[in-house]
Amino acid sequence: MPSASTEAPATTPGASAAPSASTDAPATAAPELLAPGRPGYRRMSFALFVAGVATFALLYSTQALLPAISAGLGVSAGQASWTVSAATGALALCVLPLSALSERFGRRSMMTASLAVAVAVGLLVPFAPNIETLIALRAVQGAALAGLPASAMAFLAEEVRPKALVTAVGLFVAGNSVGGMSGRIVTGWAAQLWGWRVALGAVGLMAVACAVAFRLLIPRARNFTARSLSPRALARTVGGHLSDPLLLRLYAIGALFMTVFGGVYTVIGYRLVAEPFGLPQGLIGSVFLVYLVGTVSSSSSGKLVGRVGRRGALYLAVSTTAAGLLLSLADTMVAVVPGLVLITAGFFAGHAVASSAVSGTAKTGRAQASALYQSAYYLGSSAGGTLGAVAFHAGGWAATVGLGLLAVLGVVSITLYGTRAARIERRGVALTR
Repeated sequence: MPSASTEAPATTPGASAAPSASTDAPATAAPELLAPGRPGYRRMSFALFVAGVATFALLYSTQALLPAISAGLGVSAGQASWTVSAATGALALCVLPLSALSERFGRRSMMTASLAVAVAVGLLVPFAPNIETLIALRAVQGAALAGLPASAMAFLAEEVRPKALVTAVGLFVAGNSVGGMSGRIVTGWAAQLWGWRVALGAVGLMAVACAVAFRLLIPRARNFTARSLSPRALARTVGGHLSDPLLLRLYAIGALFMTVFGGVYTVIGYRLVAEPFGLPQGLIGSVFLVYLVGTVSSSSSGKLVGRVGRRGALYLAVSTTAAGLLLSLADTMVAVVPGLVLITAGFFAGHAVASSAVSGTAKTGRAQASALYQSAYYLGSSAGGTLGAVAFHAGGWAATVGLGLLAVLGVVSITLYGTRAARIERRGVALTR
């Protein structure tokens, strides 16, 4: 269990776990906050960047290897997909409790312990003798990784000046994107040359290097104040969020978007390794370079919302995703690659819009509101990966696309309902004036 003693003495009482709450810090704390050009800011930024790389490289390390794992262990696509779903599902279940523990034991301690456990398990994963052991190890790994997203945003909110916070958060998210992409590319080419077990070992060693760099670079927390663990208070906060209709809609939208994304990228390797494509494992891993499109679309979502509003941005995101799903039905790479580009761009834009709306909607307990969104998001990933693989086994790529279109229809229905509810509320307010 991480110890609170590893954190430096608090200098800013009452610092919030929510990034947006950092603006409430007293003016006297300003000299203690990090900002570009100040000592420690660059080290902190790079430390969280490499932590993000390690997190997503480990979390999705088996996704590009599913066809090779199926062949190596003699299991179906549905069974192999659980090596992804178990990790994301365990992460989803553990984000909220670990966010509460970080309030007591410290963000830095929680991130260090989480990364250390996840890396240690990552070094054991290549030696799993059967699919059951592999799935169990991946579940433990996902649970351990939940401590990073649960703590990183709160650490930044407490340690970084408000004006520099967006940039610092962006670097952490960039690390997530780079880790997710590089992990899949490394495993794809390593599996083609030496097999899937060596590929998972390569990701594990890459994560070790990231974990060591993180620990050496991450500065001691200056503004953390330990809080007592109060299950009743946590339950009240969570209950309040789960009774908010708008937050529930945003959680559902995040889960449905991730159902599409998880299903597509869990199954795409099986489709591309088979005829008429017949691609080698290395090229299949390189397909994940498409993730770079998501980095652009998510960073542009703020401008999109400014032009067409939140619901308009969601409609554009689901339309783009649906167009990509339909385009990917063609049996040619000339259509499949642009289809994946559209799916990825639509998903990341929709995810960015929904996740940012959560923080804006929750007036109290923003850390818990964000943790609930992450839980829904990763549960969607887990469900999408498993259901997508089952659909592919039953009806091929067309069935996986059908599942994705159902999820897209769910997002459209929720957004339409929200639009109608907002109109009714505005009419009610007008009548009372």
